[in-house]
Amino acid sequence: MWKVLIADDEPIIREGIREAINWREFDMEIIAEAEDGEEALELAVYHEIHVLFVDLNMPMMDGITLMRQIREKLPACRMVVITGYDEFTYAQEAIRLQVDDYILKPTHPQHLREVVMKIKQALEQGFKQNEYIRMLSEQVQKNFSLIRQQFCLKWIHGELTEKEIMAQLSFFQLPSSAPNQLAMIYWQDFFNHQPLLNDRDKQLLFFAIENIASELLSTDCHVMFRDTAGFIVACIWGQIDEGMIRTIEKTLKQYLNVQTNVYIQSIEGGMRKVAEAYQHCKELIYKETNISPIVRRAKQYIQEHFSNPKLTLESVAQFLNVSPVYLSRMMKQELGVSFVNLVTEARMKKAIQLLTSTELPIYEISEQVGYETQHYFSTAFKKTVGIPPNQYRKGAFLFKEIHENLL
Repeated sequence: MWKVLIADDEPIIREGIREAINWREFDMEIIAEAEDGEEALELAVYHEIHVLFVDLNMPMMDGITLMRQIREKLPACRMVVITGYDEFTYAQEAIRLQVDDYILKPTHPQHLREVVMKIKQALEQGFKQNEYIRMLSEQVQKNFSLIRQQFCLKWIHGELTEKEIMAQLSFFQLPSSAPNQLAMIYWQDFFNHQPLLNDRDKQLLFFAIENIASELLSTDCHVMFRDTAGFIVACIWGQIDEGMIRTIEKTLKQYLNVQTNVYIQSIEGGMRKVAEAYQHCKELIYKETNISPIVRRAKQYIQEHFSNPKLTLESVAQFLNVSPVYLSRMMKQELGVSFVNLVTEARMKKAIQLLTSTELPIYEISEQVGYETQHYFSTAFKKTVGIPPNQYRKGAFLFKEIHENLL
């Protein structure tokens, strides 16, 4: 039943409206009556009324003020003005306040029926719209992950304008700036079509991989989804380093016994550059899938042990149970770089990350990245990067300070 309130300081007018028609015929019930504006406001809010019949001239609070208050507190409430011929101009002002209609004193039953029927239709239409919106909202919540994934897939494939991207990010409560990095998780067994896993088990493992990786990335704002090729993709607002990459790979191996590789690409240049970063990561993965298992395991071993100053070609070859000459030749042939260059690259990446994100002394950084002496580290760093590590750090901090001052 729709709840109706009659607000008029004349009892005979209230009675005339109340008794003029059969309210139940219109699925309505007069829930309360009031003889002044303040009482009407209190009763309206208390009962959460659907329809207000309001006289313009009432004590304590006039009809116009009451309607303004009702519009704020009960925005969906339908309002009908009760007016006399001498107040008609005043009533026209009320109609501009989005009242639904007006009735003249004394009340004419036929006119009242027409007004009430019109109000009932408006209420039912509003109810249907609200129900539709509620059902739509439930469906959105139920399929939130799927809807977000569809948006992200269009984003990484370059199918959206910057304006469309911004609107969707707001909807998914993500930052309104471009992500800093794009990460891709490559699950080797999935692409090798491992025969021991059926489709259901593969989907469960995908779900577990996403959950664990997302949990490990919980300190950074990110959105994670799966692309149509079978890669798990994450857009990250923040920075993750090689250490986090190795942690994700190790954790997935430890708890799920799946061999994965995580690839990171920085994003510079705005929202539309996300598609370029995705394409670059995918090309890198496809390139590395042609690498032999021996070389891939060697790369993995180097990434996990570059901090050991005793890491040598011989120690890696021994771990892989191959000869050093064979391993060296395979790495040069497939990667285009030597073992020494690969180790140096891994150490320099970590050193740069420590120089720019920590205040550790140079000698401690040299130890953490696998050099026995600071001098040896500084020489290798200058040869690779072009300037000594202390000078690189000063430049990085200076750039950061200038950037912060500009902001």
